[in-house]
Amino acid sequence: MEYFTVKFIHVLGVVLFLGNIIVSAVWKMQADRTANPVIIAFACRLVNLTDLLFTAFGSALIVIGGIGLFHATGIAISDAPHLTIGISLFAMAAMLWIIGLLPLQIYMSKLATEAVNTNAPEMPATYEKCRKLWNIIGMIAVILPVGALYFMIYR
Repeated sequence: MEYFTVKFIHVLGVVLFLGNIIVSAVWKMQADRTANPVIIAFACRLVNLTDLLFTAFGSALIVIGGIGLFHATGIAISDAPHLTIGISLFAMAAMLWIIGLLPLQIYMSKLATEAVNTNAPEMPATYEKCRKLWNIIGMIAVILPVGALYFMIYR
């Protein structure tokens, strides 16, 4: 593929990926602040949906574009330690999402849906524990790719 095509794919992936993880975090935290199970359930459902549509798709574009850029430029990974650091940070963020955030989000969504279905006036205590853990893991999962972005453009 041509350099500008793979660069476009890569940058589009970064925009989708970073945009979604940051906006989803803000959106879900604002929903949690309402303490309204209906709003929280809606936000949880959409965070799960947008993660699959934008975070996963953006990640795929980042990887495809990144591999394409290596081929288009002929850069050896051993000659680009800043890229190695960036790739490592991105991989750590992906692992946090797959192992930590995604299962937690699915569980939180189930808790919120149960609260709505039973007409609970507030979220269960279990949700609050999960929310705090999600916020901590999520903060790390946002910082890592922002760090990756820095190292990817740093020379």
